[in-house]
Amino acid sequence: MSQVQPKQPADRLRSEQQALDVAAQLAQAFRAGAAERDRERELPYAPLQRLFQSGLGAITVPKAYGGIAVSTATLASVITLLSEADAAIGQVPQNHFYALEVLRLNGSESQKQRFYGEVLAGVHLGNALAEFASRAAHQRTTQIRDNVLNGTKFYATGALFADRIPTAARDEDEKELLVFVPRHQAGVTVIDDWSGFGQRTTGSGSVLFENVRVEADDVVPFQTAFERPTSLGPFAQILHAAIDQGIAQAAFYDMLDFLRQRARPWPDSGVTRACEDPLTLDRTGRLAARLRAGEALIAEAGAAIDVAQQQPDADTVAQASIAVAKARAWTTEVALEAANLLFELGGTRASLREYHLDRHWRNARTHTLHDPVRWKYPAIGNFLLNGVLPPRRGTL
Repeated sequence: MSQVQPKQPADRLRSEQQALDVAAQLAQAFRAGAAERDRERELPYAPLQRLFQSGLGAITVPKAYGGIAVSTATLASVITLLSEADAAIGQVPQNHFYALEVLRLNGSESQKQRFYGEVLAGVHLGNALAEFASRAAHQRTTQIRDNVLNGTKFYATGALFADRIPTAARDEDEKELLVFVPRHQAGVTVIDDWSGFGQRTTGSGSVLFENVRVEADDVVPFQTAFERPTSLGPFAQILHAAIDQGIAQAAFYDMLDFLRQRARPWPDSGVTRACEDPLTLDRTGRLAARLRAGEALIAEAGAAIDVAQQQPDADTVAQASIAVAKARAWTTEVALEAANLLFELGGTRASLREYHLDRHWRNARTHTLHDPVRWKYPAIGNFLLNGVLPPRRGTL
């Protein structure tokens, strides 16, 4: 079996509050360079190394294996904090936590001991799931034959920075597996060819697997996590909702700061007012309320996922999927609204090099296309009106 060591050992976090405090501290540090990293497309190797050394990468490891097993709502809050500071950095750990959830659901005892141990030490998991060659996002052509892996992946967010690349592949029986491939295994090539106009520094490039030898104990069943009721789909989606919420908050707070910079003293009062326009005040207040609603929807969805993790059955998983669909649809719309309002109220100056606030719109427009929000509302309506359970897949 393969062993992977982190670049440097990670800290051990002891509580949910400590995890939130560390995330807030890192967010403050990451915020300072976010605009420049996006403008110059400077990949965040050092910030991500700092992130995984902080112990945040291990916060979902079960207590039985040495972790603190934070609630899903706390995990989402961590992702929101990081995404508000730098949306690209906030997106990268999403696949890391997704792979850990697959491990929790389908891994053997020896695999859990080994991979959880690596993650507690600071190992970063990337991903190689999506493919150009397949007709749908959930279909793969990458194969394992006689313990050899071959295939081509794209949208492999975080693979450039990772220590392992969990990779979706099919075996001889067409069963889908998740292979925890070491990043520097012979035959693995990670290509920095991501050219999106938003989320520019996520490292979402391509990965080639050419006759890569696979250790049997690095292979975890994947398909069975969707053949039975599990929390995997809603768990994946709530993290995307948290990323969108973070982007929305970044756009909103930067908009407030931008408008305040144009403040002038109110005559004879000694008070400085950024704006007296009632329409601007109205739009700002409305968006503030919608942002708060996004936080509440994510928290509610997180609680539903916790129930589905502890008591997985068709009903609890459906309830979690619907709660997350509501949150994801809402945060998609609010992220776009916040980024649009920044331009509407800030004008074209907001996109100047001095401010570089156009990145929020580009990030929102790019990330909200991760999977179609148009699927969410019909699934919610069909469940509420007809009692039809939502499909079990990673996009709902």
